Amino acid sequence: MDFDLGARLRALREQHGLSQRELAKRAGVTNGTISMIEQNRTSPAVGSIKKVLDGFPIALSDFFANDFSGYGKIFFEKSELTDLSEGKISYRQIGRDLTGKALQVIHEVYAPGADTGRSMLSHQGEEAGVVIRGSIELTVGADRKILKTGDAYYFESHRPHRFRCVGDIEAEVVSACTPPSF
Repeated sequence: MDFDLGARLRALREQHGLSQRELAKRAGVTNGTISMIEQNRTSPAVGSIKKVLDGFPIALSDFFANDFSGYGKIFFEKSELTDLSEGKISYRQIGRDLTGKALQVIHEVYAPGADTGRSMLSHQGEEAGVVIRGSIELTVGADRKILKTGDAYYFESHRPHRFRCVGDIEAEVVSACTPPSF
């Protein structure tokens, strides 16, 4: 399989929401240089690639080691979800690298009795979700409710909150938060 330097640079640039002109300005090169590299119309020296990558910034080794092709990916099979799991709670995120993304969508599975911990969570943004199986006790500030299959929630994430699976079966939730929080 051939390494497509141009496609990789274009995917990384788009992932960061930069135009060719913006990247060129950041990197201190011409817009034409970026264009030629992305079209594979030039074979830049390692020093030139390093200079362009400093516009993100990203290490040369990370550029060659990571796959940025997921930027334009629309459909994800179950096996392609990124596992962020810890213990009795399974967090499976849609997409790998959410750098520059505003939304994080997660498929969550809580074992019976599992919770997000005694300490309440709090971070910037908003959260929403739908319980698709089982029951979840959600505490947001002083408010607490047991949500069952089909019930949903939406709140500002700076409000202290925690989730706990209640009942004898796993609870499953599909959630979204902005910006991505982990």
